[in-house]
Amino acid sequence: MNPTFEQTLIEVWRQALVENADVVELDTERYPVRRTPKRGLRQVDFVSDGNEIRGLEQNPETKSRWAQLARSGKKVMQFLSEGRYVANVVDGKVNFYGRRPGTNR
Repeated sequence: MNPTFEQTLIEVWRQALVENADVVELDTERYPVRRTPKRGLRQVDFVSDGNEIRGLEQNPETKSRWAQLARSGKKVMQFLSEGRYVANVVDGKVNFYGRRPGTNR
Protein backbone atom coordinates (compact mmCIF):
# COMPACT_ATOMS: atom_id res chain seq x y z
CA MET A 1 0.00 0.00 0.00
CA ASN A 2 1.45 3.34 -1.05
CA PRO A 3 1.54 6.06 1.60
CA THR A 4 -0.18 9.35 0.84
CA PHE A 5 1.86 12.42 -0.04
CA GLU A 6 1.04 13.80 3.41
CA GLN A 7 2.25 10.60 5.12
CA THR A 8 5.46 10.72 3.06
CA LEU A 9 6.21 14.30 4.15
CA ILE A 10 5.68 13.38 7.79
CA GLU A 11 7.94 10.35 7.42
CA VAL A 12 10.75 12.43 5.86
CA TRP A 13 10.36 15.06 8.61
CA ARG A 14 10.40 12.38 11.34
CA GLN A 15 13.49 10.58 10.09
CA ALA A 16 15.50 13.71 9.26
CA LEU A 17 14.62 16.03 12.16
CA VAL A 18 13.28 13.86 14.98
CA GLU A 19 15.51 10.80 14.59
CA ASN A 20 18.50 12.74 13.17
CA ALA A 21 18.96 10.00 10.57
CA ASP A 22 21.79 10.24 8.05
CA VAL A 23 19.58 8.54 5.46
CA VAL A 24 15.80 8.75 4.95
CA GLU A 25 14.24 5.44 3.92
CA LEU A 26 10.98 5.47 1.95
CA ASP A 27 9.81 2.01 0.86
CA THR A 28 12.90 0.51 -0.78
CA GLU A 29 14.55 3.84 -1.61
CA ARG A 30 17.24 5.53 0.48
CA TYR A 31 17.92 9.28 0.35
CA PRO A 32 20.92 10.89 2.08
CA VAL A 33 20.34 13.73 4.54
CA ARG A 34 22.86 16.47 3.77
CA ARG A 35 23.70 19.76 5.45
CA THR A 36 23.49 23.11 3.66
CA PRO A 37 26.89 24.77 3.27
CA LYS A 38 26.10 28.12 4.92
CA ARG A 39 23.80 27.37 7.85
CA GLY A 40 24.22 23.62 8.28
CA LEU A 41 20.48 23.04 7.90
CA ARG A 42 19.38 19.49 7.15
CA GLN A 43 18.15 18.85 3.62
CA VAL A 44 16.98 15.74 1.78
CA ASP A 45 16.02 15.30 -1.88
CA PHE A 46 13.54 12.50 -2.55
CA VAL A 47 10.93 11.34 -5.05
CA SER A 48 7.22 11.01 -4.25
CA ASP A 49 4.81 9.80 -6.94
CA GLY A 50 7.33 10.71 -9.64
CA ASN A 51 7.82 14.27 -8.29
CA GLU A 52 11.21 15.47 -7.10
CA ILE A 53 10.80 17.00 -3.66
CA ARG A 54 13.32 18.72 -1.38
CA GLY A 55 12.82 18.75 2.36
CA LEU A 56 14.68 21.62 4.02
CA GLU A 57 14.99 22.32 7.73
CA GLN A 58 13.56 25.73 8.56
CA ASN A 59 16.18 28.45 9.04
CA PRO A 60 15.35 29.86 12.50
CA GLU A 61 17.12 33.15 11.68
CA THR A 62 14.55 34.39 9.14
CA LYS A 63 11.55 36.57 9.99
CA SER A 64 8.76 34.13 9.07
CA ARG A 65 6.30 32.68 11.54
CA TRP A 66 7.75 29.23 10.73
CA ALA A 67 11.20 30.49 11.79
CA GLN A 68 9.67 31.82 14.99
CA LEU A 69 8.31 28.32 15.69
CA ALA A 70 11.75 26.84 14.96
CA ARG A 71 13.36 29.31 17.38
CA SER A 72 10.88 28.25 20.05
CA GLY A 73 12.07 24.65 19.72
CA LYS A 74 9.55 23.25 17.25
CA LYS A 75 10.92 20.99 14.51
CA VAL A 76 9.98 22.62 11.18
CA MET A 77 10.76 21.31 7.68
CA GLN A 78 9.79 23.08 4.47
CA PHE A 79 9.12 21.07 1.29
CA LEU A 80 9.81 22.38 -2.22
CA SER A 81 8.90 21.05 -5.65
CA GLU A 82 10.04 22.68 -8.90
CA GLY A 83 11.54 25.54 -6.89
CA ARG A 84 8.27 26.37 -5.09
CA TYR A 85 7.34 25.80 -1.48
CA VAL A 86 4.48 23.28 -1.42
CA ALA A 87 4.17 22.37 2.26
CA ASN A 88 5.80 22.23 5.63
CA VAL A 89 5.65 19.93 8.61
CA VAL A 90 5.66 21.34 12.12
CA ASP A 91 5.81 18.82 14.95
CA GLY A 92 4.23 16.12 12.80
CA LYS A 93 1.45 18.23 11.24
CA VAL A 94 1.41 19.05 7.51
CA ASN A 95 0.49 22.52 6.22
CA PHE A 96 0.02 22.78 2.44
CA TYR A 97 0.59 25.93 0.39
CA GLY A 98 -1.77 25.95 -2.62
CA ARG A 99 -1.57 23.04 -5.04
CA ARG A 100 0.22 19.77 -4.38
CA PRO A 101 2.89 18.44 -6.76
CA GLY A 102 1.47 16.38 -9.60
CA THR A 103 -1.94 18.08 -9.51
CA ASN A 104 -3.37 20.91 -11.52
CA ARG A 105 -5.17 22.46 -8.57
